Amino acid sequence: MKHFFNRRETIVADALDGLLLTTSSGRLARLDSFPDIKVILRADWDKSEVAIISGGGAGHEPSHAGFVGKGMLTAAVSGEIFASPSVDAVLTAIRAVTGPKGALLIVKNYTGDRLNFGLAAEKARAEGFDVEMVIVADDIAIPGINQPRGVAGTLFVHKISGYHAEKGEDLKTVAAHAAAAAGDIVSLGMSLSTCSVPGQAHEDRLGADEGELGLGIHGEPGAERIALQPVADIVAAMAARLTPVLREGADHALLINNLGAVPPLEMTVIAKTVLSSPLGRHVRLIVGPAPMMTALNMNGFSLSLIRLDGAREAALTAAVEPHAWMPAVERHEIKVIPAPRTAVSLNGAATPGENSRNRHLITALCEHLISLESELNRLDGRVGDGDTGSTVAAGARSVLARLDTLPLDRPAATLASLGDILGASMGGSSGVLLSIFFTASAKAMADKADISAALLAGLDRMTFYGGAGVGDRTMVDALSPALQALASGDIAAAARAAASGAESTKTMTKARAGRASYVGERDLAGVADPGAVAVAGAFGVAASLA
Repeated sequence: MKHFFNRRETIVADALDGLLLTTSSGRLARLDSFPDIKVILRADWDKSEVAIISGGGAGHEPSHAGFVGKGMLTAAVSGEIFASPSVDAVLTAIRAVTGPKGALLIVKNYTGDRLNFGLAAEKARAEGFDVEMVIVADDIAIPGINQPRGVAGTLFVHKISGYHAEKGEDLKTVAAHAAAAAGDIVSLGMSLSTCSVPGQAHEDRLGADEGELGLGIHGEPGAERIALQPVADIVAAMAARLTPVLREGADHALLINNLGAVPPLEMTVIAKTVLSSPLGRHVRLIVGPAPMMTALNMNGFSLSLIRLDGAREAALTAAVEPHAWMPAVERHEIKVIPAPRTAVSLNGAATPGENSRNRHLITALCEHLISLESELNRLDGRVGDGDTGSTVAAGARSVLARLDTLPLDRPAATLASLGDILGASMGGSSGVLLSIFFTASAKAMADKADISAALLAGLDRMTFYGGAGVGDRTMVDALSPALQALASGDIAAAARAAASGAESTKTMTKARAGRASYVGERDLAGVADPGAVAVAGAFGVAASLA
Protein backbone atom coordinates (compact mmCIF):
# COMPACT_ATOMS: atom_id res chain seq x y z
CA MET A 1 0.00 0.00 0.00
CA LYS A 2 1.06 3.60 -0.54
CA HIS A 3 2.06 5.95 2.29
CA PHE A 4 3.31 9.50 2.76
CA PHE A 5 6.67 9.51 4.53
CA ASN A 6 10.32 10.39 4.02
CA ARG A 7 12.32 7.56 5.56
CA ARG A 8 10.94 4.71 7.60
CA GLU A 9 13.67 5.35 10.17
CA THR A 10 12.45 8.90 10.85
CA ILE A 11 8.69 8.62 10.39
CA VAL A 12 7.83 8.66 14.12
CA ALA A 13 10.19 11.53 14.93
CA ASP A 14 8.86 13.50 11.94
CA ALA A 15 5.29 12.89 13.08
CA LEU A 16 5.96 14.02 16.64
CA ASP A 17 7.67 17.18 15.40
CA GLY A 18 4.68 17.77 13.16
CA LEU A 19 2.42 17.57 16.20
CA LEU A 20 4.59 20.05 18.11
CA LEU A 21 4.74 22.47 15.17
CA THR A 22 0.97 22.49 14.73
CA THR A 23 0.08 22.80 18.41
CA SER A 24 -0.26 26.31 19.77
CA SER A 25 2.96 27.71 21.24
CA GLY A 26 3.63 27.11 24.91
CA ARG A 27 1.51 23.97 25.26
CA LEU A 28 3.84 21.08 24.40
CA ALA A 29 7.55 20.41 24.34
CA ARG A 30 9.97 17.53 23.80
CA LEU A 31 13.07 16.57 25.74
CA ASP A 32 16.51 17.20 24.24
CA SER A 33 17.06 13.43 24.22
CA PHE A 34 14.93 13.39 21.07
CA PRO A 35 14.83 11.47 18.75
CA ASP A 36 16.58 8.59 20.56
CA ILE A 37 14.25 9.04 23.52
CA LYS A 38 10.89 10.36 22.38
CA VAL A 39 9.10 12.10 25.24
CA ILE A 40 6.39 14.72 24.63
CA LEU A 41 5.41 16.66 27.75
CA ARG A 42 3.48 19.67 28.93
CA ALA A 43 5.54 22.82 28.42
CA ASP A 44 3.83 24.47 31.40
CA TRP A 45 4.33 21.59 33.86
CA ASP A 46 5.50 22.70 37.32
CA LYS A 47 5.48 19.30 39.12
CA SER A 48 2.95 20.53 41.67
CA GLU A 49 0.46 17.74 40.96
CA VAL A 50 0.53 14.01 40.33
CA ALA A 51 2.09 13.41 36.90
CA ILE A 52 0.15 11.18 34.52
CA ILE A 53 2.41 9.29 32.09
CA SER A 54 1.40 6.92 29.34
CA GLY A 55 2.67 5.81 25.98
CA GLY A 56 3.57 2.84 23.85
CA GLY A 57 4.38 2.15 20.25
CA ALA A 58 3.62 4.72 17.56
CA GLY A 59 0.95 4.09 14.95
CA HIS A 60 -2.00 4.80 17.24
CA GLU A 61 -2.15 8.56 16.66
CA PRO A 62 -3.43 10.79 18.16
CA SER A 63 -2.59 8.46 21.05
CA HIS A 64 -0.56 9.03 23.01
CA ALA A 65 1.13 12.39 22.49
CA GLY A 66 -2.10 13.95 21.22
CA PHE A 67 -3.57 13.62 24.71
CA VAL A 68 -0.79 15.45 26.51
CA GLY A 69 -2.10 18.66 28.03
CA LYS A 70 -3.90 20.22 30.96
CA GLY A 71 -6.52 17.82 32.30
CA MET A 72 -5.09 14.66 30.74
CA LEU A 73 -1.56 13.33 30.28
CA THR A 74 1.51 15.09 31.63
CA ALA A 75 3.85 13.20 29.32
CA ALA A 76 3.73 10.56 26.60
CA VAL A 77 6.58 8.20 25.77
CA SER A 78 6.73 6.89 22.21
CA GLY A 79 8.46 3.90 20.73
CA GLU A 80 8.77 3.17 17.03
CA ILE A 81 5.72 1.92 15.10
CA PHE A 82 4.03 -0.78 17.19
CA ALA A 83 7.15 -1.13 19.38
CA SER A 84 7.20 -0.37 23.08
CA PRO A 85 9.43 2.50 24.22
CA SER A 86 12.59 1.45 26.01
CA VAL A 87 13.07 1.33 29.76
CA ASP A 88 15.43 4.30 29.47
CA ALA A 89 12.78 6.31 27.60
CA VAL A 90 10.11 5.66 30.22
CA LEU A 91 12.53 6.34 33.09
CA THR A 92 13.59 9.60 31.43
CA ALA A 93 9.95 10.68 31.25
CA ILE A 94 9.44 9.85 34.94
CA ARG A 95 12.48 11.87 35.92
CA ALA A 96 11.38 14.80 33.76
CA VAL A 97 7.87 15.29 35.13
CA THR A 98 7.63 13.68 38.58
CA GLY A 99 7.52 15.96 41.58
CA PRO A 100 6.81 15.44 45.29
CA LYS A 101 3.27 14.13 44.61
CA GLY A 102 4.58 11.30 42.42
CA ALA A 103 3.58 9.85 39.06
CA LEU A 104 1.02 7.40 37.72
CA LEU A 105 1.94 5.20 34.75
CA ILE A 106 -0.99 4.06 32.60
CA VAL A 107 -0.01 1.03 30.56
CA LYS A 108 -1.87 -1.02 27.95
CA ASN A 109 -1.71 -4.74 28.60
CA TYR A 110 0.95 -5.79 26.11
CA THR A 111 4.02 -7.70 27.26
CA GLY A 112 6.54 -5.17 25.98
CA ASP A 113 4.73 -2.24 27.57
CA ARG A 114 4.25 -4.04 30.89
CA LEU A 115 7.92 -5.02 31.12
CA ASN A 116 9.48 -1.74 29.98
CA PHE A 117 7.16 0.51 31.99
CA GLY A 118 7.38 -1.88 34.94
CA LEU A 119 11.16 -1.96 35.07
CA ALA A 120 11.29 1.81 34.62
CA ALA A 121 8.88 2.18 37.56
CA GLU A 122 11.09 -0.01 39.75
CA LYS A 123 14.21 1.94 38.81
CA ALA A 124 12.41 5.21 39.50
CA ARG A 125 11.33 4.00 42.93
CA ALA A 126 14.92 3.04 43.65
CA GLU A 127 15.88 6.64 42.81
CA GLY A 128 13.33 7.93 45.30
CA PHE A 129 10.38 8.73 43.04
CA ASP A 130 6.88 7.82 44.16
CA VAL A 131 5.44 5.85 41.23
CA GLU A 132 2.29 3.78 40.76
CA MET A 133 1.26 1.82 37.66
CA VAL A 134 -2.18 0.85 36.36
CA ILE A 135 -2.58 -1.73 33.59
CA VAL A 136 -5.58 -1.52 31.26
CA ALA A 137 -6.89 -4.80 29.79
CA ASP A 138 -10.22 -3.82 28.29
CA ASP A 139 -10.41 -5.98 25.14
CA ILE A 140 -13.05 -8.73 25.42
CA ALA A 141 -12.49 -10.17 21.93
CA ILE A 142 -11.03 -13.50 23.07
CA PRO A 143 -13.02 -15.08 25.93
CA GLY A 144 -11.08 -16.66 28.75
CA ILE A 145 -7.69 -15.26 27.77
CA ASN A 146 -5.31 -14.71 30.69
CA GLN A 147 -3.93 -11.42 29.40
CA PRO A 148 -6.61 -9.38 27.57
CA ARG A 149 -5.18 -6.60 25.44
CA GLY A 150 -5.33 -2.95 26.35
CA VAL A 151 -7.03 -0.99 23.58
CA ALA A 152 -9.04 2.22 23.12
CA GLY A 153 -10.74 2.02 26.52
CA THR A 154 -7.38 3.14 27.92
CA LEU A 155 -8.43 6.66 26.94
CA PHE A 156 -11.11 6.61 29.63
CA VAL A 157 -8.37 5.95 32.18
CA HIS A 158 -6.27 8.82 30.79
CA LYS A 159 -9.22 11.19 31.13
CA ILE A 160 -10.30 10.09 34.59
CA SER A 161 -6.75 10.07 35.97
CA GLY A 162 -5.98 13.48 34.50
CA TYR A 163 -9.13 14.91 36.04
CA HIS A 164 -8.34 13.73 39.55
CA ALA A 165 -4.71 14.79 39.27
CA GLU A 166 -5.81 18.24 38.11
CA LYS A 167 -7.97 18.50 41.24
CA GLY A 168 -4.85 18.11 43.33
CA GLU A 169 -5.61 14.66 44.73
CA ASP A 170 -2.74 12.52 45.98
CA LEU A 171 -1.15 9.64 44.07
CA LYS A 172 -2.93 6.86 45.99
CA THR A 173 -6.31 8.43 45.28
CA VAL A 174 -5.58 9.11 41.61
CA ALA A 175 -4.26 5.57 41.16
CA ALA A 176 -7.31 4.10 42.89
CA HIS A 177 -9.67 5.95 40.54
CA ALA A 178 -7.58 4.78 37.56
CA ALA A 179 -7.51 1.14 38.67
CA ALA A 180 -11.24 1.10 39.39
CA ALA A 181 -11.97 2.64 36.00
CA ALA A 182 -9.71 0.13 34.21
CA GLY A 183 -11.66 -2.69 35.82
CA ASP A 184 -14.98 -1.36 34.55
CA ILE A 185 -14.10 -0.93 30.85
CA VAL A 186 -14.92 -3.30 28.01
CA SER A 187 -13.89 -2.84 24.37
CA LEU A 188 -14.32 -4.65 21.07
CA GLY A 189 -13.03 -3.83 17.59
CA MET A 190 -14.15 -4.66 14.08
CA SER A 191 -12.31 -4.11 10.81
CA LEU A 192 -12.63 -4.75 7.09
CA SER A 193 -8.85 -4.76 6.62
CA THR A 194 -5.62 -5.18 8.47
CA CYS A 195 -3.28 -2.21 8.75
CA SER A 196 -0.30 -1.43 6.55
CA VAL A 197 3.03 -0.36 8.11
CA PRO A 198 4.90 2.29 6.09
CA GLY A 199 7.98 0.84 4.45
CA GLN A 200 6.90 -2.78 4.87
CA ALA A 201 5.25 -5.13 2.43
CA HIS A 202 1.56 -5.50 3.15
CA GLU A 203 -0.49 -8.64 2.82
CA ASP A 204 -4.11 -8.46 3.88
CA ARG A 205 -5.27 -11.75 5.32
CA LEU A 206 -8.93 -10.85 4.74
CA GLY A 207 -10.81 -11.69 1.58
CA ALA A 208 -12.72 -9.12 -0.46
CA ASP A 209 -16.00 -10.00 1.28
CA GLU A 210 -14.63 -10.62 4.76
CA GLY A 211 -14.26 -8.63 7.93
CA GLU A 212 -12.67 -9.51 11.23
CA LEU A 213 -14.20 -9.17 14.65
CA GLY A 214 -11.98 -8.50 17.63
CA LEU A 215 -8.64 -7.89 15.94
CA GLY A 216 -5.99 -5.97 17.88
CA ILE A 217 -4.70 -2.44 17.39
CA HIS A 218 -1.46 -3.76 15.86
CA GLY A 219 -3.32 -5.85 13.30
CA GLU A 220 -3.25 -9.03 15.41
CA PRO A 221 -5.82 -11.62 14.32
CA GLY A 222 -9.25 -11.27 15.81
CA ALA A 223 -11.68 -13.64 17.40
CA GLU A 224 -13.35 -14.58 14.13
CA ARG A 225 -13.77 -13.66 10.49
CA ILE A 226 -17.24 -12.68 9.39
CA ALA A 227 -18.89 -12.06 6.04
CA LEU A 228 -19.21 -8.47 4.85
CA GLN A 229 -22.72 -7.38 5.83
CA PRO A 230 -24.78 -4.29 6.69
CA VAL A 231 -23.43 -2.32 9.62
CA ALA A 232 -26.58 -3.07 11.62
CA ASP A 233 -25.70 -6.78 11.55
CA ILE A 234 -22.06 -6.05 12.44
CA VAL A 235 -23.14 -3.90 15.40
CA ALA A 236 -25.58 -6.61 16.49
CA ALA A 237 -22.73 -9.14 16.55
CA MET A 238 -20.62 -6.77 18.62
CA ALA A 239 -23.49 -5.97 20.96
CA ALA A 240 -24.06 -9.67 21.55
CA ARG A 241 -20.56 -9.85 23.03
CA LEU A 242 -20.50 -6.51 24.82
CA THR A 243 -23.94 -6.41 26.42
CA PRO A 244 -23.60 -9.51 28.67
CA VAL A 245 -20.51 -8.03 30.38
CA LEU A 246 -22.17 -4.69 31.16
CA ARG A 247 -23.68 -4.14 34.58
CA GLU A 248 -27.44 -4.41 34.22
CA GLY A 249 -29.30 -1.20 34.96
CA ALA A 250 -26.17 0.95 35.03
CA ASP A 251 -25.46 3.91 32.79
CA HIS A 252 -22.34 3.80 30.65
CA ALA A 253 -20.14 6.08 28.61
CA LEU A 254 -19.47 4.93 25.05
CA LEU A 255 -16.31 5.70 23.08
CA ILE A 256 -16.74 5.24 19.32
CA ASN A 257 -13.21 5.02 17.95
CA ASN A 258 -12.11 5.14 14.32
CA LEU A 259 -9.21 2.74 13.85
CA GLY A 260 -7.77 4.94 11.15
CA ALA A 261 -9.33 4.67 7.70
CA VAL A 262 -13.11 4.74 8.07
CA PRO A 263 -14.51 7.87 6.33
CA PRO A 264 -16.41 10.31 8.57
CA LEU A 265 -19.60 9.54 6.63
CA GLU A 266 -19.40 5.87 7.58
CA MET A 267 -18.37 6.61 11.17
CA THR A 268 -21.54 8.61 11.74
CA VAL A 269 -23.59 5.78 10.21
CA ILE A 270 -21.89 3.45 12.70
CA ALA A 271 -22.65 5.87 15.55
CA LYS A 272 -26.33 6.08 14.61
CA THR A 273 -26.55 2.31 14.30
CA VAL A 274 -24.90 1.65 17.67
CA LEU A 275 -27.07 4.16 19.49
CA SER A 276 -30.20 2.74 17.85
CA SER A 277 -29.29 -0.82 18.82
CA PRO A 278 -30.09 -2.55 22.12
CA LEU A 279 -26.54 -1.66 23.20
CA GLY A 280 -27.49 2.01 22.94
CA ARG A 281 -29.97 1.63 25.80
CA HIS A 282 -27.01 1.31 28.19
CA VAL A 283 -25.39 4.56 27.00
CA ARG A 284 -25.72 7.95 28.65
CA LEU A 285 -22.50 9.67 27.55
CA ILE A 286 -20.97 9.49 24.09
CA VAL A 287 -17.36 10.25 23.10
CA GLY A 288 -16.73 10.37 19.35
CA PRO A 289 -16.97 9.10 16.73
CA ALA A 290 -13.37 10.08 16.10
CA PRO A 291 -9.92 8.61 15.45
CA MET A 292 -8.52 8.52 18.99
CA MET A 293 -6.55 5.30 19.27
CA THR A 294 -5.93 4.17 15.71
CA ALA A 295 -4.11 1.27 14.13
CA LEU A 296 -2.43 3.22 11.32
CA ASN A 297 -4.78 2.88 8.33
CA MET A 298 -6.98 0.06 9.57
CA ASN A 299 -10.43 0.25 8.00
CA GLY A 300 -12.27 -0.46 11.19
CA PHE A 301 -13.73 0.88 14.42
CA SER A 302 -13.96 -0.07 18.05
CA LEU A 303 -16.52 0.40 20.79
CA SER A 304 -15.48 0.94 24.41
CA LEU A 305 -17.85 1.25 27.37
CA ILE A 306 -17.26 2.21 30.99
CA ARG A 307 -19.77 2.06 33.81
CA LEU A 308 -20.63 5.55 35.05
CA ASP A 309 -20.93 6.97 38.53
CA GLY A 310 -21.00 10.59 39.63
CA ALA A 311 -17.22 10.95 39.84
CA ARG A 312 -16.61 9.36 36.45
CA GLU A 313 -19.27 11.44 34.78
CA ALA A 314 -17.68 14.60 36.18
CA ALA A 315 -14.27 13.43 35.02
CA LEU A 316 -15.37 12.50 31.50
CA THR A 317 -17.31 15.71 30.92
CA ALA A 318 -14.66 18.09 32.28
CA ALA A 319 -13.01 20.32 29.69
CA VAL A 320 -9.40 19.54 28.79
CA GLU A 321 -6.70 21.21 26.74
CA PRO A 322 -5.82 18.46 24.22
CA HIS A 323 -7.87 18.82 21.05
CA ALA A 324 -7.64 15.10 20.30
CA TRP A 325 -10.09 14.37 23.12
CA MET A 326 -13.64 14.62 21.82
CA PRO A 327 -15.90 16.27 24.42
CA ALA A 328 -18.40 13.83 25.85
CA VAL A 329 -22.03 14.54 25.01
CA GLU A 330 -25.08 13.34 26.87
CA ARG A 331 -27.32 10.85 25.09
CA HIS A 332 -30.31 12.68 23.64
CA GLU A 333 -33.03 12.35 21.07
CA ILE A 334 -32.73 14.03 17.69
CA LYS A 335 -34.31 17.46 17.77
CA VAL A 336 -36.68 18.05 14.87
CA ILE A 337 -37.71 21.55 13.83
CA PRO A 338 -40.63 21.94 11.39
CA ALA A 339 -39.44 22.90 7.93
CA PRO A 340 -40.86 26.10 6.42
CA ARG A 341 -43.94 25.34 4.41
CA THR A 342 -43.83 26.05 0.68
CA ALA A 343 -44.95 29.56 -0.12
CA VAL A 344 -48.06 29.99 -2.24
CA SER A 345 -46.99 29.38 -5.83
CA LEU A 346 -47.17 32.05 -8.46
CA ASN A 347 -50.75 32.74 -9.52
CA GLY A 348 -52.02 29.82 -7.46
CA ALA A 349 -49.98 27.18 -9.27
CA ALA A 350 -51.23 24.49 -6.91
CA THR A 351 -54.76 24.79 -8.33
CA PRO A 352 -55.36 22.95 -11.63
CA GLY A 353 -56.85 24.91 -14.52
CA GLU A 354 -57.81 24.10 -18.11
CA ASN A 355 -56.76 25.59 -21.42
CA SER A 356 -57.06 23.22 -24.39
CA ARG A 357 -54.53 25.10 -26.52
CA ASN A 358 -51.88 24.99 -23.82
CA ARG A 359 -52.68 21.34 -23.07
CA HIS A 360 -52.24 20.42 -26.73
CA LEU A 361 -48.96 22.36 -27.01
CA ILE A 362 -47.40 20.86 -23.88
CA THR A 363 -48.50 17.35 -24.85
CA ALA A 364 -47.04 17.66 -28.35
CA LEU A 365 -43.76 19.08 -27.01
CA CYS A 366 -43.37 16.33 -24.45
CA GLU A 367 -44.22 13.52 -26.85
CA HIS A 368 -41.71 14.83 -29.36
CA LEU A 369 -38.96 15.09 -26.76
CA ILE A 370 -39.68 11.53 -25.67
CA SER A 371 -39.41 10.39 -29.30
CA LEU A 372 -35.92 11.94 -29.47
CA GLU A 373 -34.61 9.88 -26.53
CA SER A 374 -32.49 7.44 -28.54
CA GLU A 375 -31.12 10.06 -30.92
CA LEU A 376 -30.16 12.45 -28.13
CA ASN A 377 -28.49 9.63 -26.21
CA ARG A 378 -26.57 8.70 -29.36
CA LEU A 379 -25.33 12.25 -29.79
CA ASP A 380 -24.48 12.57 -26.13
CA GLY A 381 -22.64 9.26 -26.24
CA ARG A 382 -20.20 10.88 -28.64
CA VAL A 383 -19.68 14.14 -26.73
CA GLY A 384 -20.74 13.41 -23.14
CA ASP A 385 -21.91 10.59 -20.93
CA GLY A 386 -24.76 9.36 -23.16
CA ASP A 387 -27.79 10.20 -21.05
CA THR A 388 -29.19 13.50 -22.40
CA GLY A 389 -32.03 11.75 -24.19
CA SER A 390 -32.98 9.74 -21.11
CA THR A 391 -32.81 12.83 -18.92
CA VAL A 392 -34.95 14.94 -21.26
CA ALA A 393 -37.44 12.09 -21.74
CA ALA A 394 -37.72 11.59 -17.97
CA GLY A 395 -38.65 15.26 -17.56
CA ALA A 396 -41.16 15.10 -20.41
CA ARG A 397 -42.81 11.98 -19.00
CA SER A 398 -43.13 13.61 -15.60
CA VAL A 399 -44.82 16.64 -17.13
CA LEU A 400 -47.28 14.41 -19.00
CA ALA A 401 -48.00 12.44 -15.85
CA ARG A 402 -48.94 15.65 -14.02
CA LEU A 403 -50.66 17.37 -16.90
CA ASP A 404 -54.06 17.26 -15.21
CA THR A 405 -52.65 19.04 -12.16
CA LEU A 406 -51.23 21.99 -14.09
CA PRO A 407 -52.84 25.46 -13.96
CA LEU A 408 -53.06 25.56 -17.74
CA ASP A 409 -55.31 28.61 -17.72
CA ARG A 410 -52.63 30.73 -16.00
CA PRO A 411 -49.35 31.06 -17.96
CA ALA A 412 -47.16 32.28 -15.09
CA ALA A 413 -48.38 29.51 -12.82
CA THR A 414 -47.89 26.96 -15.60
CA LEU A 415 -44.27 28.04 -16.04
CA ALA A 416 -43.71 27.84 -12.28
CA SER A 417 -45.17 24.33 -12.17
CA LEU A 418 -42.99 23.20 -15.06
CA GLY A 419 -39.96 24.50 -13.17
CA ASP A 420 -40.95 22.49 -10.10
CA ILE A 421 -41.57 19.30 -12.08
CA LEU A 422 -38.37 19.43 -14.10
CA GLY A 423 -36.25 20.32 -11.08
CA ALA A 424 -37.56 17.23 -9.28
CA SER A 425 -37.66 14.72 -12.13
CA MET A 426 -34.90 15.38 -14.64
CA GLY A 427 -31.81 15.21 -12.50
CA GLY A 428 -28.36 16.31 -13.54
CA SER A 429 -27.40 19.84 -14.44
CA SER A 430 -29.87 20.09 -17.31
CA GLY A 431 -32.82 19.53 -14.97
CA VAL A 432 -31.62 22.26 -12.63
CA LEU A 433 -30.93 24.66 -15.51
CA LEU A 434 -34.38 24.18 -17.01
CA SER A 435 -35.96 24.51 -13.59
CA ILE A 436 -34.15 27.85 -13.17
CA PHE A 437 -35.28 28.87 -16.65
CA PHE A 438 -38.98 28.17 -16.06
CA THR A 439 -38.99 29.46 -12.46
CA ALA A 440 -37.40 32.78 -13.42
CA SER A 441 -39.69 33.04 -16.46
CA ALA A 442 -42.69 32.52 -14.20
CA LYS A 443 -41.62 35.35 -11.92
CA ALA A 444 -41.16 37.70 -14.88
CA MET A 445 -44.49 36.62 -16.36
CA ALA A 446 -46.24 37.30 -13.07
CA ASP A 447 -44.80 40.81 -13.05
CA LYS A 448 -45.67 41.53 -16.69
CA ALA A 449 -47.78 39.38 -19.01
CA ASP A 450 -45.31 39.21 -21.91
CA ILE A 451 -44.33 35.63 -22.70
CA SER A 452 -41.35 36.39 -24.92
CA ALA A 453 -39.92 38.90 -22.41
CA ALA A 454 -40.55 36.42 -19.60
CA LEU A 455 -38.70 33.64 -21.41
CA LEU A 456 -35.77 35.95 -22.11
CA ALA A 457 -35.67 36.78 -18.40
CA GLY A 458 -35.56 33.06 -17.68
CA LEU A 459 -32.71 32.65 -20.15
CA ASP A 460 -30.82 35.46 -18.45
CA ARG A 461 -31.04 33.73 -15.06
CA MET A 462 -30.20 30.34 -16.50
CA THR A 463 -27.04 31.59 -18.19
CA PHE A 464 -26.08 33.58 -15.09
CA TYR A 465 -26.16 30.52 -12.84
CA GLY A 466 -25.06 28.02 -15.46
CA GLY A 467 -22.23 30.12 -16.84
CA ALA A 468 -22.71 29.16 -20.49
CA GLY A 469 -23.36 31.57 -23.35
CA VAL A 470 -23.77 31.46 -27.10
CA GLY A 471 -20.76 29.74 -28.65
CA ASP A 472 -20.08 27.50 -25.65
CA ARG A 473 -21.70 24.45 -27.29
CA THR A 474 -24.76 23.98 -25.09
CA MET A 475 -28.52 24.24 -25.40
CA VAL A 476 -28.06 28.01 -25.11
CA ASP A 477 -26.77 28.06 -28.70
CA ALA A 478 -30.27 27.13 -29.87
CA LEU A 479 -32.34 28.68 -27.09
CA SER A 480 -30.89 32.18 -27.15
CA PRO A 481 -31.36 32.95 -30.87
CA ALA A 482 -34.79 31.34 -30.78
CA LEU A 483 -35.99 33.56 -27.94
CA GLN A 484 -34.46 36.64 -29.54
CA ALA A 485 -36.46 35.88 -32.71
CA LEU A 486 -39.59 35.14 -30.69
CA ALA A 487 -39.52 38.69 -29.35
CA SER A 488 -40.90 39.77 -32.76
CA GLY A 489 -43.84 37.44 -32.27
CA ASP A 490 -42.86 35.10 -35.11
CA ILE A 491 -42.71 31.52 -33.83
CA ALA A 492 -41.64 30.22 -37.23
CA ALA A 493 -38.64 32.57 -37.18
CA ALA A 494 -37.88 31.36 -33.69
CA ALA A 495 -37.92 27.73 -34.86
CA ARG A 496 -35.58 28.54 -37.74
CA ALA A 497 -33.21 30.37 -35.40
CA ALA A 498 -33.21 27.41 -33.01
CA ALA A 499 -32.47 24.96 -35.82
CA SER A 500 -29.68 27.16 -37.13
CA GLY A 501 -28.22 27.48 -33.63
CA ALA A 502 -28.27 23.72 -33.10
CA GLU A 503 -26.62 23.17 -36.49
CA SER A 504 -23.88 25.67 -35.62
CA THR A 505 -22.75 23.49 -32.71
CA LYS A 506 -21.47 20.92 -35.22
CA THR A 507 -18.63 23.28 -36.11
CA MET A 508 -17.77 24.14 -32.50
CA THR A 509 -14.74 22.03 -31.67
CA LYS A 510 -14.25 23.51 -28.23
CA ALA A 511 -16.92 23.20 -25.56
CA ARG A 512 -16.73 25.63 -22.66
CA ALA A 513 -19.39 24.08 -20.43
CA GLY A 514 -20.91 20.70 -19.64
CA ARG A 515 -19.43 17.24 -20.04
CA ALA A 516 -18.40 18.02 -23.63
CA SER A 517 -15.78 20.42 -22.25
CA TYR A 518 -13.71 17.32 -21.38
CA VAL A 519 -13.85 15.98 -24.94
CA GLY A 520 -11.18 16.64 -27.55
CA GLU A 521 -11.69 18.63 -30.75
CA ARG A 522 -11.59 15.60 -33.02
CA ASP A 523 -14.51 13.94 -31.22
CA LEU A 524 -16.63 17.10 -31.22
CA ALA A 525 -16.28 17.96 -34.91
CA GLY A 526 -19.45 17.36 -36.91
CA VAL A 527 -21.55 16.36 -33.89
CA ALA A 528 -24.42 18.59 -32.81
CA ASP A 529 -24.91 19.36 -29.14
CA PRO A 530 -27.79 17.13 -27.94
CA GLY A 531 -29.29 19.81 -25.70
CA ALA A 532 -29.39 22.28 -28.59
CA VAL A 533 -31.00 19.61 -30.79
CA ALA A 534 -33.70 19.07 -28.15
CA VAL A 535 -34.41 22.81 -28.00
CA ALA A 536 -34.60 23.04 -31.80
CA GLY A 537 -37.02 20.12 -31.86
CA ALA A 538 -39.27 21.77 -29.28
CA PHE A 539 -39.44 25.04 -31.23
CA GLY A 540 -40.11 23.10 -34.41
CA VAL A 541 -43.14 21.45 -32.81
CA ALA A 542 -44.40 24.77 -31.43
CA ALA A 543 -44.11 26.36 -34.91
CA SER A 544 -46.03 23.50 -36.52
CA LEU A 545 -48.94 24.04 -34.12
CA ALA A 546 -49.08 27.82 -34.52
